[in-house]
Amino acid sequence: MKELKYDAVVIGAGAAGMAAALEIEARGFSCAIIEREDHLGGILMQCIHNGFGLHEFKEELTGPEFAERFIERVIKSKIDIYLNTTVIKLNSSSLCASASSRELLCINSSGAIKITCRSVLLAMGCRERNRGNIRISGSRPAGVYTAGLAQRLVNIEGYIPGKEVVIIGSGDIGLIMARRMSWVGCKVKAVVEIMPYPAGLTRNIVQCLNDFDIPLYLSSQTTNIFGNDRVEGIEVTPIKNGILKSEKSFRVNCDTVLLSVGLVPENELSKAAGVELNTVTNGPLVDSCLMTNMEGIFACGNVLHVHDLVDWVCEESRRAGRYAAQWLSGERSTSQIQTKAGSHVRYVNPSQIAPEKENIIYLRSMIVKNNAVIELRVDGQIILCKKERHVQPSEMISFKLTTKDFKNIKINSNSILEISIN
Repeated sequence: MKELKYDAVVIGAGAAGMAAALEIEARGFSCAIIEREDHLGGILMQCIHNGFGLHEFKEELTGPEFAERFIERVIKSKIDIYLNTTVIKLNSSSLCASASSRELLCINSSGAIKITCRSVLLAMGCRERNRGNIRISGSRPAGVYTAGLAQRLVNIEGYIPGKEVVIIGSGDIGLIMARRMSWVGCKVKAVVEIMPYPAGLTRNIVQCLNDFDIPLYLSSQTTNIFGNDRVEGIEVTPIKNGILKSEKSFRVNCDTVLLSVGLVPENELSKAAGVELNTVTNGPLVDSCLMTNMEGIFACGNVLHVHDLVDWVCEESRRAGRYAAQWLSGERSTSQIQTKAGSHVRYVNPSQIAPEKENIIYLRSMIVKNNAVIELRVDGQIILCKKERHVQPSEMISFKLTTKDFKNIKINSNSILEISIN
């Protein structure tokens, strides 16, 4: 078995993994990136539409163009890259607070590789939820795809999966594929969303549906998929006050169904290693330094929580790389307090913050509201009120907390920071 040794190993070569690795390498530590695909850049390489980089690079780029900015830097750096290589195990027996090293067992076409390192950064991204996750009735005909798979078929493989398309769910990938399928000559018959509001960004609703006159059915559930050998249509049932109105069900004929029903962090490897996961996001629980409950193991990007913009993935991942480098230098976290999702907040990341330093908070709203107020309380005492012109579940909210926000608050180890939206 081939054996290697590094200060840090980053698992995943998407935007998150590359941004984190560059930060570690820039601070003088040896670093390797392990990627199971045959290329750097992750899912960005199949996202040929524009809209990326407005925050990160102050210009509008396609997904491959955005990725290329990081790929060029990684290739010029001293970071070792292992493509077509899969991490099959994080050695949990050595992942404990007193351990000075961690072991990764990897495999590629050359055989098994054992990598010993001091720190690991989890940046494996996320995967799509599929038909099994949402339990739609019907047989199992050909023509049912996740939106991301359809995107790969069209943009990378050069195949058009069907002619008449219905998209279930209004996530951003599905919205973008509604436009993409229209561009290649398909007829997108409808987008069906179970919630009373869209799951994707407002700009994608406008540019991908409204501009192409594609109907969006909100508060509607897909209750059946018709067809035996090939999809022939779907049944749509409206929802009112949480109750399916079967008498108002209608059929939409189609030969292809694309599922855009949410993303799930890719955390089987993390869980097997003993990393504690957040039951809401399905990503790791992390402290203010983006470190998991396993000492020296950090998480960033969509494996931590699903972001709406890759620009925010890069920002978060750079910080993870910086924190990992500081940890490798011997720095340890200051005292931390727990965070808690209050009313109308789905989750808060990180799960702990350090009042003695600057923190960046991420959260998602559970409601759609104009002129909302984000209220932060420590042990019931308000420390900050932040006004937002508009909040909705599809758009992540982030802001900074500084030491000034805690200056008049008495804090102890049992204190809790609760964030609500009113």
